[in-house]
Amino acid sequence: MSVVLCTASGDQVRFWEAPSGICSRILRFADSQVNCLEITPDKNYLAAGGNPHIRLFEINNNSNSNAILCLEGHTSNVTSLGFQRNGRYLYSGSEDGSVKIWDLRSPTFTRSFDAKGPVNSVALHPNQAQIISGDQSGSVKIFDLGSSKVISEIVPESYSSTQAVSIQAVDVSDDSRLLVAANNHAEVFAYNMNETIMKAPKGQQHYPLASFRAHPLGAYLLHAKISPDCRSLVSVSSDKTARLFDTTTWQLTQTLSQHKKWVKQSVFSADSSYLVTASSDRSALLWNLRTGSPVRQYSDHEASVTCVALNDRSES
Repeated sequence: MSVVLCTASGDQVRFWEAPSGICSRILRFADSQVNCLEITPDKNYLAAGGNPHIRLFEINNNSNSNAILCLEGHTSNVTSLGFQRNGRYLYSGSEDGSVKIWDLRSPTFTRSFDAKGPVNSVALHPNQAQIISGDQSGSVKIFDLGSSKVISEIVPESYSSTQAVSIQAVDVSDDSRLLVAANNHAEVFAYNMNETIMKAPKGQQHYPLASFRAHPLGAYLLHAKISPDCRSLVSVSSDKTARLFDTTTWQLTQTLSQHKKWVKQSVFSADSSYLVTASSDRSALLWNLRTGSPVRQYSDHEASVTCVALNDRSES
């Protein structure tokens, strides 16, 4: 399958024919709504995170709608998922305050890290040696997979609040140059990952390369992601828009504004030229970023679209 596109709405996961906008398959997630989705690099499996389980489904077997594996160990909402680049393991973050590593040959986790606060977002460093978490206590932690220790912690200083603000998203650019943290007040903080973070002594204060408000005052930022080509950052918000920023100048380059309600999540295509957004208006949109216009709508969801996953990488 050359393109795998999935959305989640309530307890339903839908597979889409990306070019036509036709829904080709619907799965049901037992016990809870789906909070996050991730597709394995080889496009064989879909991971879905709920409350509190993670389930894996076969992508290329339409006759089996049941999960082939249920991962148990979290005790609250699973909020973020990812796969190691060769698909050897899955990592997850949860509102139970933990970040976990899962060997997919077993239904139980192999490693667990205490984030000391409900986790909203996790990201794996491209060097595969560190995992980063962002939590509701306003902290960004970098865990070393070798020692299982926190090697760095950042608490971005909000300029709209005297208290720490919940971190909604963390991400590391594929070239390992940037670490981005975004809070729910729509404040974005960009750090030099190599020099400022990795080489600084533990406990040293970290100063961002850039910090800015991505959406208007009063808007809630829900998700942010760096593009695969490392040139853009996208953020999505309660203001019904997705906004793109240049990662060199941090200037706003595009505002995508066709959704009628909150935009919950977004995902880039492999070549960074397309973006899929998921919204509370019960739809997902495919955007051509060269023109800034939506080219396909994925509708007929029964409730808010909470998350989206896309894998259109070429087979290698």
